[in-house]
Order: sequence, then structure tokens, then C-alpha cells
Amino acid sequence: MKIGELALVAQCTVETVRYYEKAGLLPKPARTSGNFRLYGPEHVERLRFIRNCRALDMSQEEIHKLLGLMDQPAEGCGAINTVFDQHINHVDERIRELKYLKQQLGALRNRCSSNQAVEACGILQGLASMETEAKPERHTHLG
Repeated sequence: MKIGELALVAQCTVETVRYYEKAGLLPKPARTSGNFRLYGPEHVERLRFIRNCRALDMSQEEIHKLLGLMDQPAEGCGAINTVFDQHINHVDERIRELKYLKQQLGALRNRCSSNQAVEACGILQGLASMETEAKPERHTHLG
């Protein structure tokens, strides 16, 4: 199948297919005599796997690791568990960050009632006077 057909079957865009190919997540396809890419069922399967990993917010590095491990079917799945444990830790850290963000937003929201004039808005005053702290280093795997 050609790239457009692969994208349609895998429910993504042609650009996504090219991107994953360039990133080394999808193997290079065979080429026709006219230099068109020819994809097979293994490309569909791998692309769906990648898309499912992305749906779980996994990074390209994590997907690379999983694909490398998947290509060694005789190995144990301990390394796969390690990748998932690390990803779960990243999700936990992001949840903590989002809870703190929600707390900050809630505190600002509580500074304003709907019947105030904009010039007296506690949210805007709070944003204008808020001391920005040095951002702590994010512990995300996505950068």
C-alpha cells in the first residue's frame, strides 16, 4: 500500500507517517520502480502501536525503547516494566504539578467576585503583583 493508504488505515496523516519514519520509529519501506513508498501490514501494526503509545503520552524515547524490546521477543519483559514504571512516575510528577497549578489558579479566582469593576478585579491585580518564583526544574520526560 502507498503512504496515503497507510495513513488512512492507521487513522493518521501522511505527515505523521513521514515524521515517524524520519524519527526511526517506523522502518523504511520498500520502494517501487517509480520511487513510491510501499508499506505492508507490519507498518500498519507498528504505526498503530506507536499511536497507542502516544495516546498514553509516552515520549519518543520511551517508544523507541519499547519497539527495541518488542523486536527481541525471546527476552523477558522486565525492561518493559521498567519503561512503564518510569512513565508512571512521570505521570505522577505531572499530576503533582497540575494540582499545584490548580491551587494557584483557585487562589487567584477567589480574589474576585463577578460584580466588581475590571479595575478592581482581584484576579488581574493578583496577576500584576504576583511574584514569580524561579520555576522548579520539571521532571517530565517530554521536556
